[in-house]
Amino acid sequence: MPPPAARRSRRRLPVAALTAVLAAVTLGAPSPASASDSAADEDYLIGRGISDVTGEAAETGMMGYSSFDQKTSGIHQRQRSRAFVVVDRTSGKRVVYVNADLAMIFQSVRQGVLARLKERYGSLYGEENVLLSATHTHSGPGGHSHNIAYNLSVLGFQKKTYQAIVDGIADSVAKAHQDLKPGALSLGTGTLTNASVNRSRAAFDRNPAADRAAFPDAIDPAMTVLRFRQGREDVGAINWFATHNTSITNKNTLISPDNKGYASYAWEHDHEGVRYLDDAPGFVAAFPNTNAGDMSPNLNLKPGSGPTEDEFENARIIGERQLAKAREIHRDAKPVTGGVDSRLAYVDMEDVTVGGAYTPDGEEHRTCPAVVGASTLAGSVEDGPAIPLFEEGMRTPVAPILEALRVDTPSWLATCQYPKASLIPTGLLSDVLPVTPKRLPLQIMKIGELHLVAAPGEFTIASGLRVRRTVAERLGVPLDRVLLQGYANSYSQYVTTPEEYDAQNYEGGSTLYGRYTLPAYQQEYARIADSLRAGTPLDRGTAPPDESGRQFTFQTGVVYDNPPSGKAFGSVLKAPASSYALGSTATVEFATGHPKNNVRRGSTFLEVQRLENGTWMRVLDDGDWETTYRWTRLNGLTGTSKATITWRIAPDTAPGTYRIVHHGDAKSLLGRITPFTGATGTFTVK
Repeated sequence: MPPPAARRSRRRLPVAALTAVLAAVTLGAPSPASASDSAADEDYLIGRGISDVTGEAAETGMMGYSSFDQKTSGIHQRQRSRAFVVVDRTSGKRVVYVNADLAMIFQSVRQGVLARLKERYGSLYGEENVLLSATHTHSGPGGHSHNIAYNLSVLGFQKKTYQAIVDGIADSVAKAHQDLKPGALSLGTGTLTNASVNRSRAAFDRNPAADRAAFPDAIDPAMTVLRFRQGREDVGAINWFATHNTSITNKNTLISPDNKGYASYAWEHDHEGVRYLDDAPGFVAAFPNTNAGDMSPNLNLKPGSGPTEDEFENARIIGERQLAKAREIHRDAKPVTGGVDSRLAYVDMEDVTVGGAYTPDGEEHRTCPAVVGASTLAGSVEDGPAIPLFEEGMRTPVAPILEALRVDTPSWLATCQYPKASLIPTGLLSDVLPVTPKRLPLQIMKIGELHLVAAPGEFTIASGLRVRRTVAERLGVPLDRVLLQGYANSYSQYVTTPEEYDAQNYEGGSTLYGRYTLPAYQQEYARIADSLRAGTPLDRGTAPPDESGRQFTFQTGVVYDNPPSGKAFGSVLKAPASSYALGSTATVEFATGHPKNNVRRGSTFLEVQRLENGTWMRVLDDGDWETTYRWTRLNGLTGTSKATITWRIAPDTAPGTYRIVHHGDAKSLLGRITPFTGATGTFTVK
């Protein structure tokens, strides 16, 4: 992983000097964009918060690529949850928006977060006014669903990762709640054309001309930015753009928030001076996805390729492109008004009768019990192929493969799902065990003039367009004031148009509820939009059950840890050189324990420290771009392992005296977990 290209200088200042600079920036003259604003414009209470959601950093299957071989082995950057609370000061209504560096938001996570919020705030935050979304990184630990299909490659439910995610999201909301102050909203739009490519063009081209005309380059280039201000201070932004968060491939085993996480980090850390471990309020920059189902960041249409052949460099570049456009739109965003509100209903997506107003032929149709199609297991060759022998475009069952899997799909269900090559009838299996979801939360949230259609899946750009058109028409608002917020509140795989479904590419094979899945969504979102516009109550429907009591895991835990012979935990196994030049790389090794002993949420496994006036000051940790923490098992029988810490020394690093510190935890034979810290000797950077 090469060092990042030239960015804004990040030379580390002594704490006193840094404090003075930040005070001058905060207390100085307002920026031109906010100079004319006054308290009279502060129609809202606005709060923002960030918290760590990083789970188990070693020997845990990763979520996204369905690869049994992809298991965590350390951290490139930590995953974070970013929350915003907005209160309409006139009506008193409030909403919560969260975007987290996760592959998906599963219903299990939503249930856990809502339970935490209820414990803290009673009925203030609940099902209707809380929207949880994910960036869709494929480089985080999995096992946090209650549906077997999404835990299978992870070897089951991973309790510590689940707890880290739920606790972290709840904490980010709590910080936003505590941060509430009078403020204002601004909104801007723009286009970005060099950060995505259509990975399923043949399917997209089957859509009607009216859909294709909306996307001349077969991509959705729209970026929408919601700007948050408290008084005269800019405190955050949400930057929606459709591209898969898969610049980093399934060969990687380090936890990373990928391109969207890099964009957030660069804005917060590099431009706004946020230091996450300081646990102080700072600028919050969220980069959520919209209808990214067929949008890939791999511009050369193969994993890890485009713009370069280095996957981490690609994550940085695609992140930088999103960041640059977002900051441009943010600068020119215009003030908006309007209240906040939200509606949510649970819908049994396996049993929806869809009226002819939403179907291509104008006839009534039904959705089906969920079925995973054979082409699903092929994966997306542009972002990460999965299982051999399965190919995109498969329309008929491959008898030998299906016989090997010993799964029988009833003829009536195969007919309902036609032309899908039905592989696994997960909807029928879910009557016994929770394999894939059945009842899904559908939500529309209003924040000022913006309306978010919270969708529990991955919608293609044409699917998202149709939903947006439906909702905009029912609400009576411009189309650009309605966004499809993907990866929200639950997860049910892909949603294609009926025309795309017929191609049975990966996305079509992963559209669980049959050819009329999208029309069903359109119909149900129209019903929710009508309630929101009229201000009338909405039938909530039946929520899915809590499946936490039916979870299992095949993943072994930590038995015990031992340091190498003659060493103690935290001992340096590989020392740094005496000096390093700017732009070079420092690599050190420590005797360590298993990182599963303590995920260190809100903390770090490493520090790069600089000697300043006789005191060691932390300048980098395991959430920073330039560092990596990697865990390696040396001997399974003796429980011996090492931690390798790498620092790619950026060209703008302040010269001086440094050391590298490792924090870890070790488990004894009796099960006691004890923290330890080790430090290298000093070295210079010049």
